[in-house]
Amino acid sequence: MAGHSKWANIQHRKGRQDAVRAKLFSKFSKEITIAAKMGDPDPEKNPRLRLAVKEAKSQSMPKDNIERAIKKAIGGDGEDYEEIRYEGYGPNGVAIIVEAMTDNRNRTASNVRSTFTKNGGNLGETGSVGFMFDRKGEVVYKAEVGDADTVMMAAIEAGAEDVESDEENHVIYCADTDLNEVSTALEAELGESESTKLIWKPQTTTELDLESMQTLMKLVDALEDDDDVQRVTTNFEASDEVMAQL
Repeated sequence: MAGHSKWANIQHRKGRQDAVRAKLFSKFSKEITIAAKMGDPDPEKNPRLRLAVKEAKSQSMPKDNIERAIKKAIGGDGEDYEEIRYEGYGPNGVAIIVEAMTDNRNRTASNVRSTFTKNGGNLGETGSVGFMFDRKGEVVYKAEVGDADTVMMAAIEAGAEDVESDEENHVIYCADTDLNEVSTALEAELGESESTKLIWKPQTTTELDLESMQTLMKLVDALEDDDDVQRVTTNFEASDEVMAQL
């Protein structure tokens, strides 16, 4: 999915900024605390917590921060968060899924709606765009771990569904319910992954020109800046020429 990988690259460059990184760590801490509260505080016995910790580590979150987030759950500290998904549209009808964790549903709904409205988007009803995506597990490896055939064979043996390889990465997809098992099997064969997480994989994409792409980025940045928002997914696609101009 060209648009997906390009968007991931944009986010990665943004992630190098200290302020963005601090906010990212805060979102990871929330996910880790929630996962530890909902299950066992030992990542080896709690698949959701294991994946949350793994993703936090892949973004260089300090070990102390991770341990602090788990201890918060063990101690019964922290708010009780509710997981909510919002769906809407951006420029040119681009589909957008917003995943949030909140201790105040009314505040978050109001903020998300306002952000969509102020930045050229429209918040829709639940299910308005969800059908355009598949819930999948995604495991990413750098191209250096092996050639496409080697990674494909490892993915098949691990129980994955599909692999997309390019000059930079191997992106392995599996059923959302199989992510823990597939990532564990891949790790035994290929080593530590760059990223392991649940995603919304677009079934189709919407191509954007430069102006629409700039509008979309502004909207996504504003959504991600909200402390209650954990992640934002879109189904955009843009040409290399448009990406180069951004």
